[in-house]
Amino acid sequence: MMSNIIIVDDQATNRNLFSRLAKSISSDISVNAFADPLEALSWLSENTPDLIISDYKMPQMDGAELIRRIRELPALIDLPVVIVTVYEDREFRLQALEAGATDFLQSPVDHHEFATRARNLLKMRHQQLLLASRADGLERDLKHSERSREEALRDSSERLAQVIDTVPAMISAADRDGKILFTNAYQTRLLGLDPAKVVGQDATVLFGKVQGARSKSLDRVVWDTGRPISSFEEEFSDGRSEKRTVLTTKSPLRTSADAITAVLTTSIDISERKRAEAHLHHITHHDALTGLPNRIMLQERLSAEIVRSRRGSRIVALHLIDLDGFKPINDVLGHTAGDRFLIETAKRLTRVVGKSGTAARLGGDEFAVLQTGVTDEGAASDLAARIAEALSQPYELFGKPITTTASIGTSLHPHNAGNVEDLLRSANLAMHQAKSEGGNLHRFYVADMTMRAREAAELDTELRQAIAEEQFTLYYQPRMDLATGLIIGAEALLRWHRPGIGIVAPAMFLPRVEENGLILPIGEWVLKEACRRAVEWQHQGLPGIRVSVNLSALQFRKQDVSLLVTEILAETGLDATLLELEITESVMLEDTDAVVRDLHRLRELGVSISIDDFGVGYSSLQYVKHLPVDRIKVDRCFIRNITTDPNDAAILRAIVNLGHSLDLTIVGEGVETAEQLAHLRIEGCDEGQGYHLGKPMPVEEFIAFVKADRKHVYLA
Repeated sequence: MMSNIIIVDDQATNRNLFSRLAKSISSDISVNAFADPLEALSWLSENTPDLIISDYKMPQMDGAELIRRIRELPALIDLPVVIVTVYEDREFRLQALEAGATDFLQSPVDHHEFATRARNLLKMRHQQLLLASRADGLERDLKHSERSREEALRDSSERLAQVIDTVPAMISAADRDGKILFTNAYQTRLLGLDPAKVVGQDATVLFGKVQGARSKSLDRVVWDTGRPISSFEEEFSDGRSEKRTVLTTKSPLRTSADAITAVLTTSIDISERKRAEAHLHHITHHDALTGLPNRIMLQERLSAEIVRSRRGSRIVALHLIDLDGFKPINDVLGHTAGDRFLIETAKRLTRVVGKSGTAARLGGDEFAVLQTGVTDEGAASDLAARIAEALSQPYELFGKPITTTASIGTSLHPHNAGNVEDLLRSANLAMHQAKSEGGNLHRFYVADMTMRAREAAELDTELRQAIAEEQFTLYYQPRMDLATGLIIGAEALLRWHRPGIGIVAPAMFLPRVEENGLILPIGEWVLKEACRRAVEWQHQGLPGIRVSVNLSALQFRKQDVSLLVTEILAETGLDATLLELEITESVMLEDTDAVVRDLHRLRELGVSISIDDFGVGYSSLQYVKHLPVDRIKVDRCFIRNITTDPNDAAILRAIVNLGHSLDLTIVGEGVETAEQLAHLRIEGCDEGQGYHLGKPMPVEEFIAFVKADRKHVYLA
């Protein structure tokens, strides 16, 4: 039998979507869609569908008014009507229920839920129609029967009982006193009762004490009003004490004189649908890996706590937590270890937070803690300290102890933000501040963080424009062979012609391009431009000058550096032996094996490798001896006081001696005086670089500098 569903919605998109969903339920479903509720009412006055699905808010009338008019049509008094609404306010639902709504769907509509609810309501409607149809058939049979009235009544009752027993729903009827007049076999089987012993008993026999009293109370409403009660959900325990959820309707049974003789109760089991809804709610509100609440649930709880705090003048604290150094765990130990690490982190956070708030995972290695019952900033600071302590304890993964730290940013309501979005944003800014200061720190949000974030965003825009408009240039600082006084190399140093300001040194913008990833296109441009200039120097008759270019850790992490260098050398035509790549020790803290492989490929090309700023980080000649390195550049902090501080002189001497034993060339950075230069030569340093030997200069000035015979200035 073809089922007909009516869609009423003034939005064409919704009408099309609901029509497609309705048709997807079964191939024997027809759909009529109306944009105008009045047009729909006109159609309904002459037609009877099986289900109506209507939006609540429409221009001509709202959903409640539409339902009231539908219920005024005798043929549609029991017709199931579903209201779709974005409102979560209980008042709107009550208005629709009072008007006679059967069920609700929350917008945006979950497709599976729409189909399930519509299917259940159509099933209930068909059962109602089946009962009505068979009752009509019995009545026609009675009119034509020649049997006695008593025999006909008895026969019709038996046949009606058979019909009712075949329906897969719980059906019963009760009189004005709440006594059971009949119940179908499906219901008594489900409840584990004897049908013969139920009839004539109080409704509590079927439904239990509490639910039976509620059923009788609702029956009295039907008796008093003469109107059916639209479907509602309720729970009960079956004969095996299993909890079930049913969709129940109550309707008056009338005589031919229109007198009410009983109240019919029909209940359809929707337990499976409710379990599916509960599962869907769980997976949309929890993190699949750790089981913690996710961002959606955190935002809901934050919103609720903000409302509560306004009533009681309480403080709400939000802590955002980013794990320092999580990426190497994934890269070195694999994603399985990374997942275990995150699960253990979630457990630790849950233990620390306890009942004082909510721990959530926002994604990746980022977590959050909502802290309630905060009295002052000190309480928030204490919890942040306990979180940091818990997360800094060693983890045991595959038999290996792993230690990490956390960067924590905290924002407070109402001090820092008045709503959920601003609270999250403020905590995020504070967390990034802690991260930018080296990590393993806790920072509260302060007002100027927003200003700094805005300035960073503006700087990002300017930097992208600088790349597009080629505002960058290279300066070159000479490097000298200390034995001969000849200029043998030049370090390419980035400068920015910032509009309205002039030449800007890299210290003003390089940390930002490292953070936002723009170092990749900028670094590629620097490498290509430096190689191109080195080729031009040869064409201009300069001796073979080695050009050195700095590479960042991010370039090794995000790019195939050896492939990039190969392509640029081929494009520019520079001899690989005239290119030197400078790396800092931080590069070695990345995936060491991968970096070493890249360095070996570069050495095979003929490119030389140097370690910049040696001695100030994790310097160790022990690990340098395992690397394909040609030079180490001793940091300027050891050169500055070399003529006055015996300790610095001893350190330099040790580096030179050990470096030479490893066949490494030693370069002294930051040479600013003749005395420093002389001392470097005495200690056996091979090369020097600094303002005394030549400042960073534009390419034309550098060419003129190299062409001038300046040897006597340095070796006098």
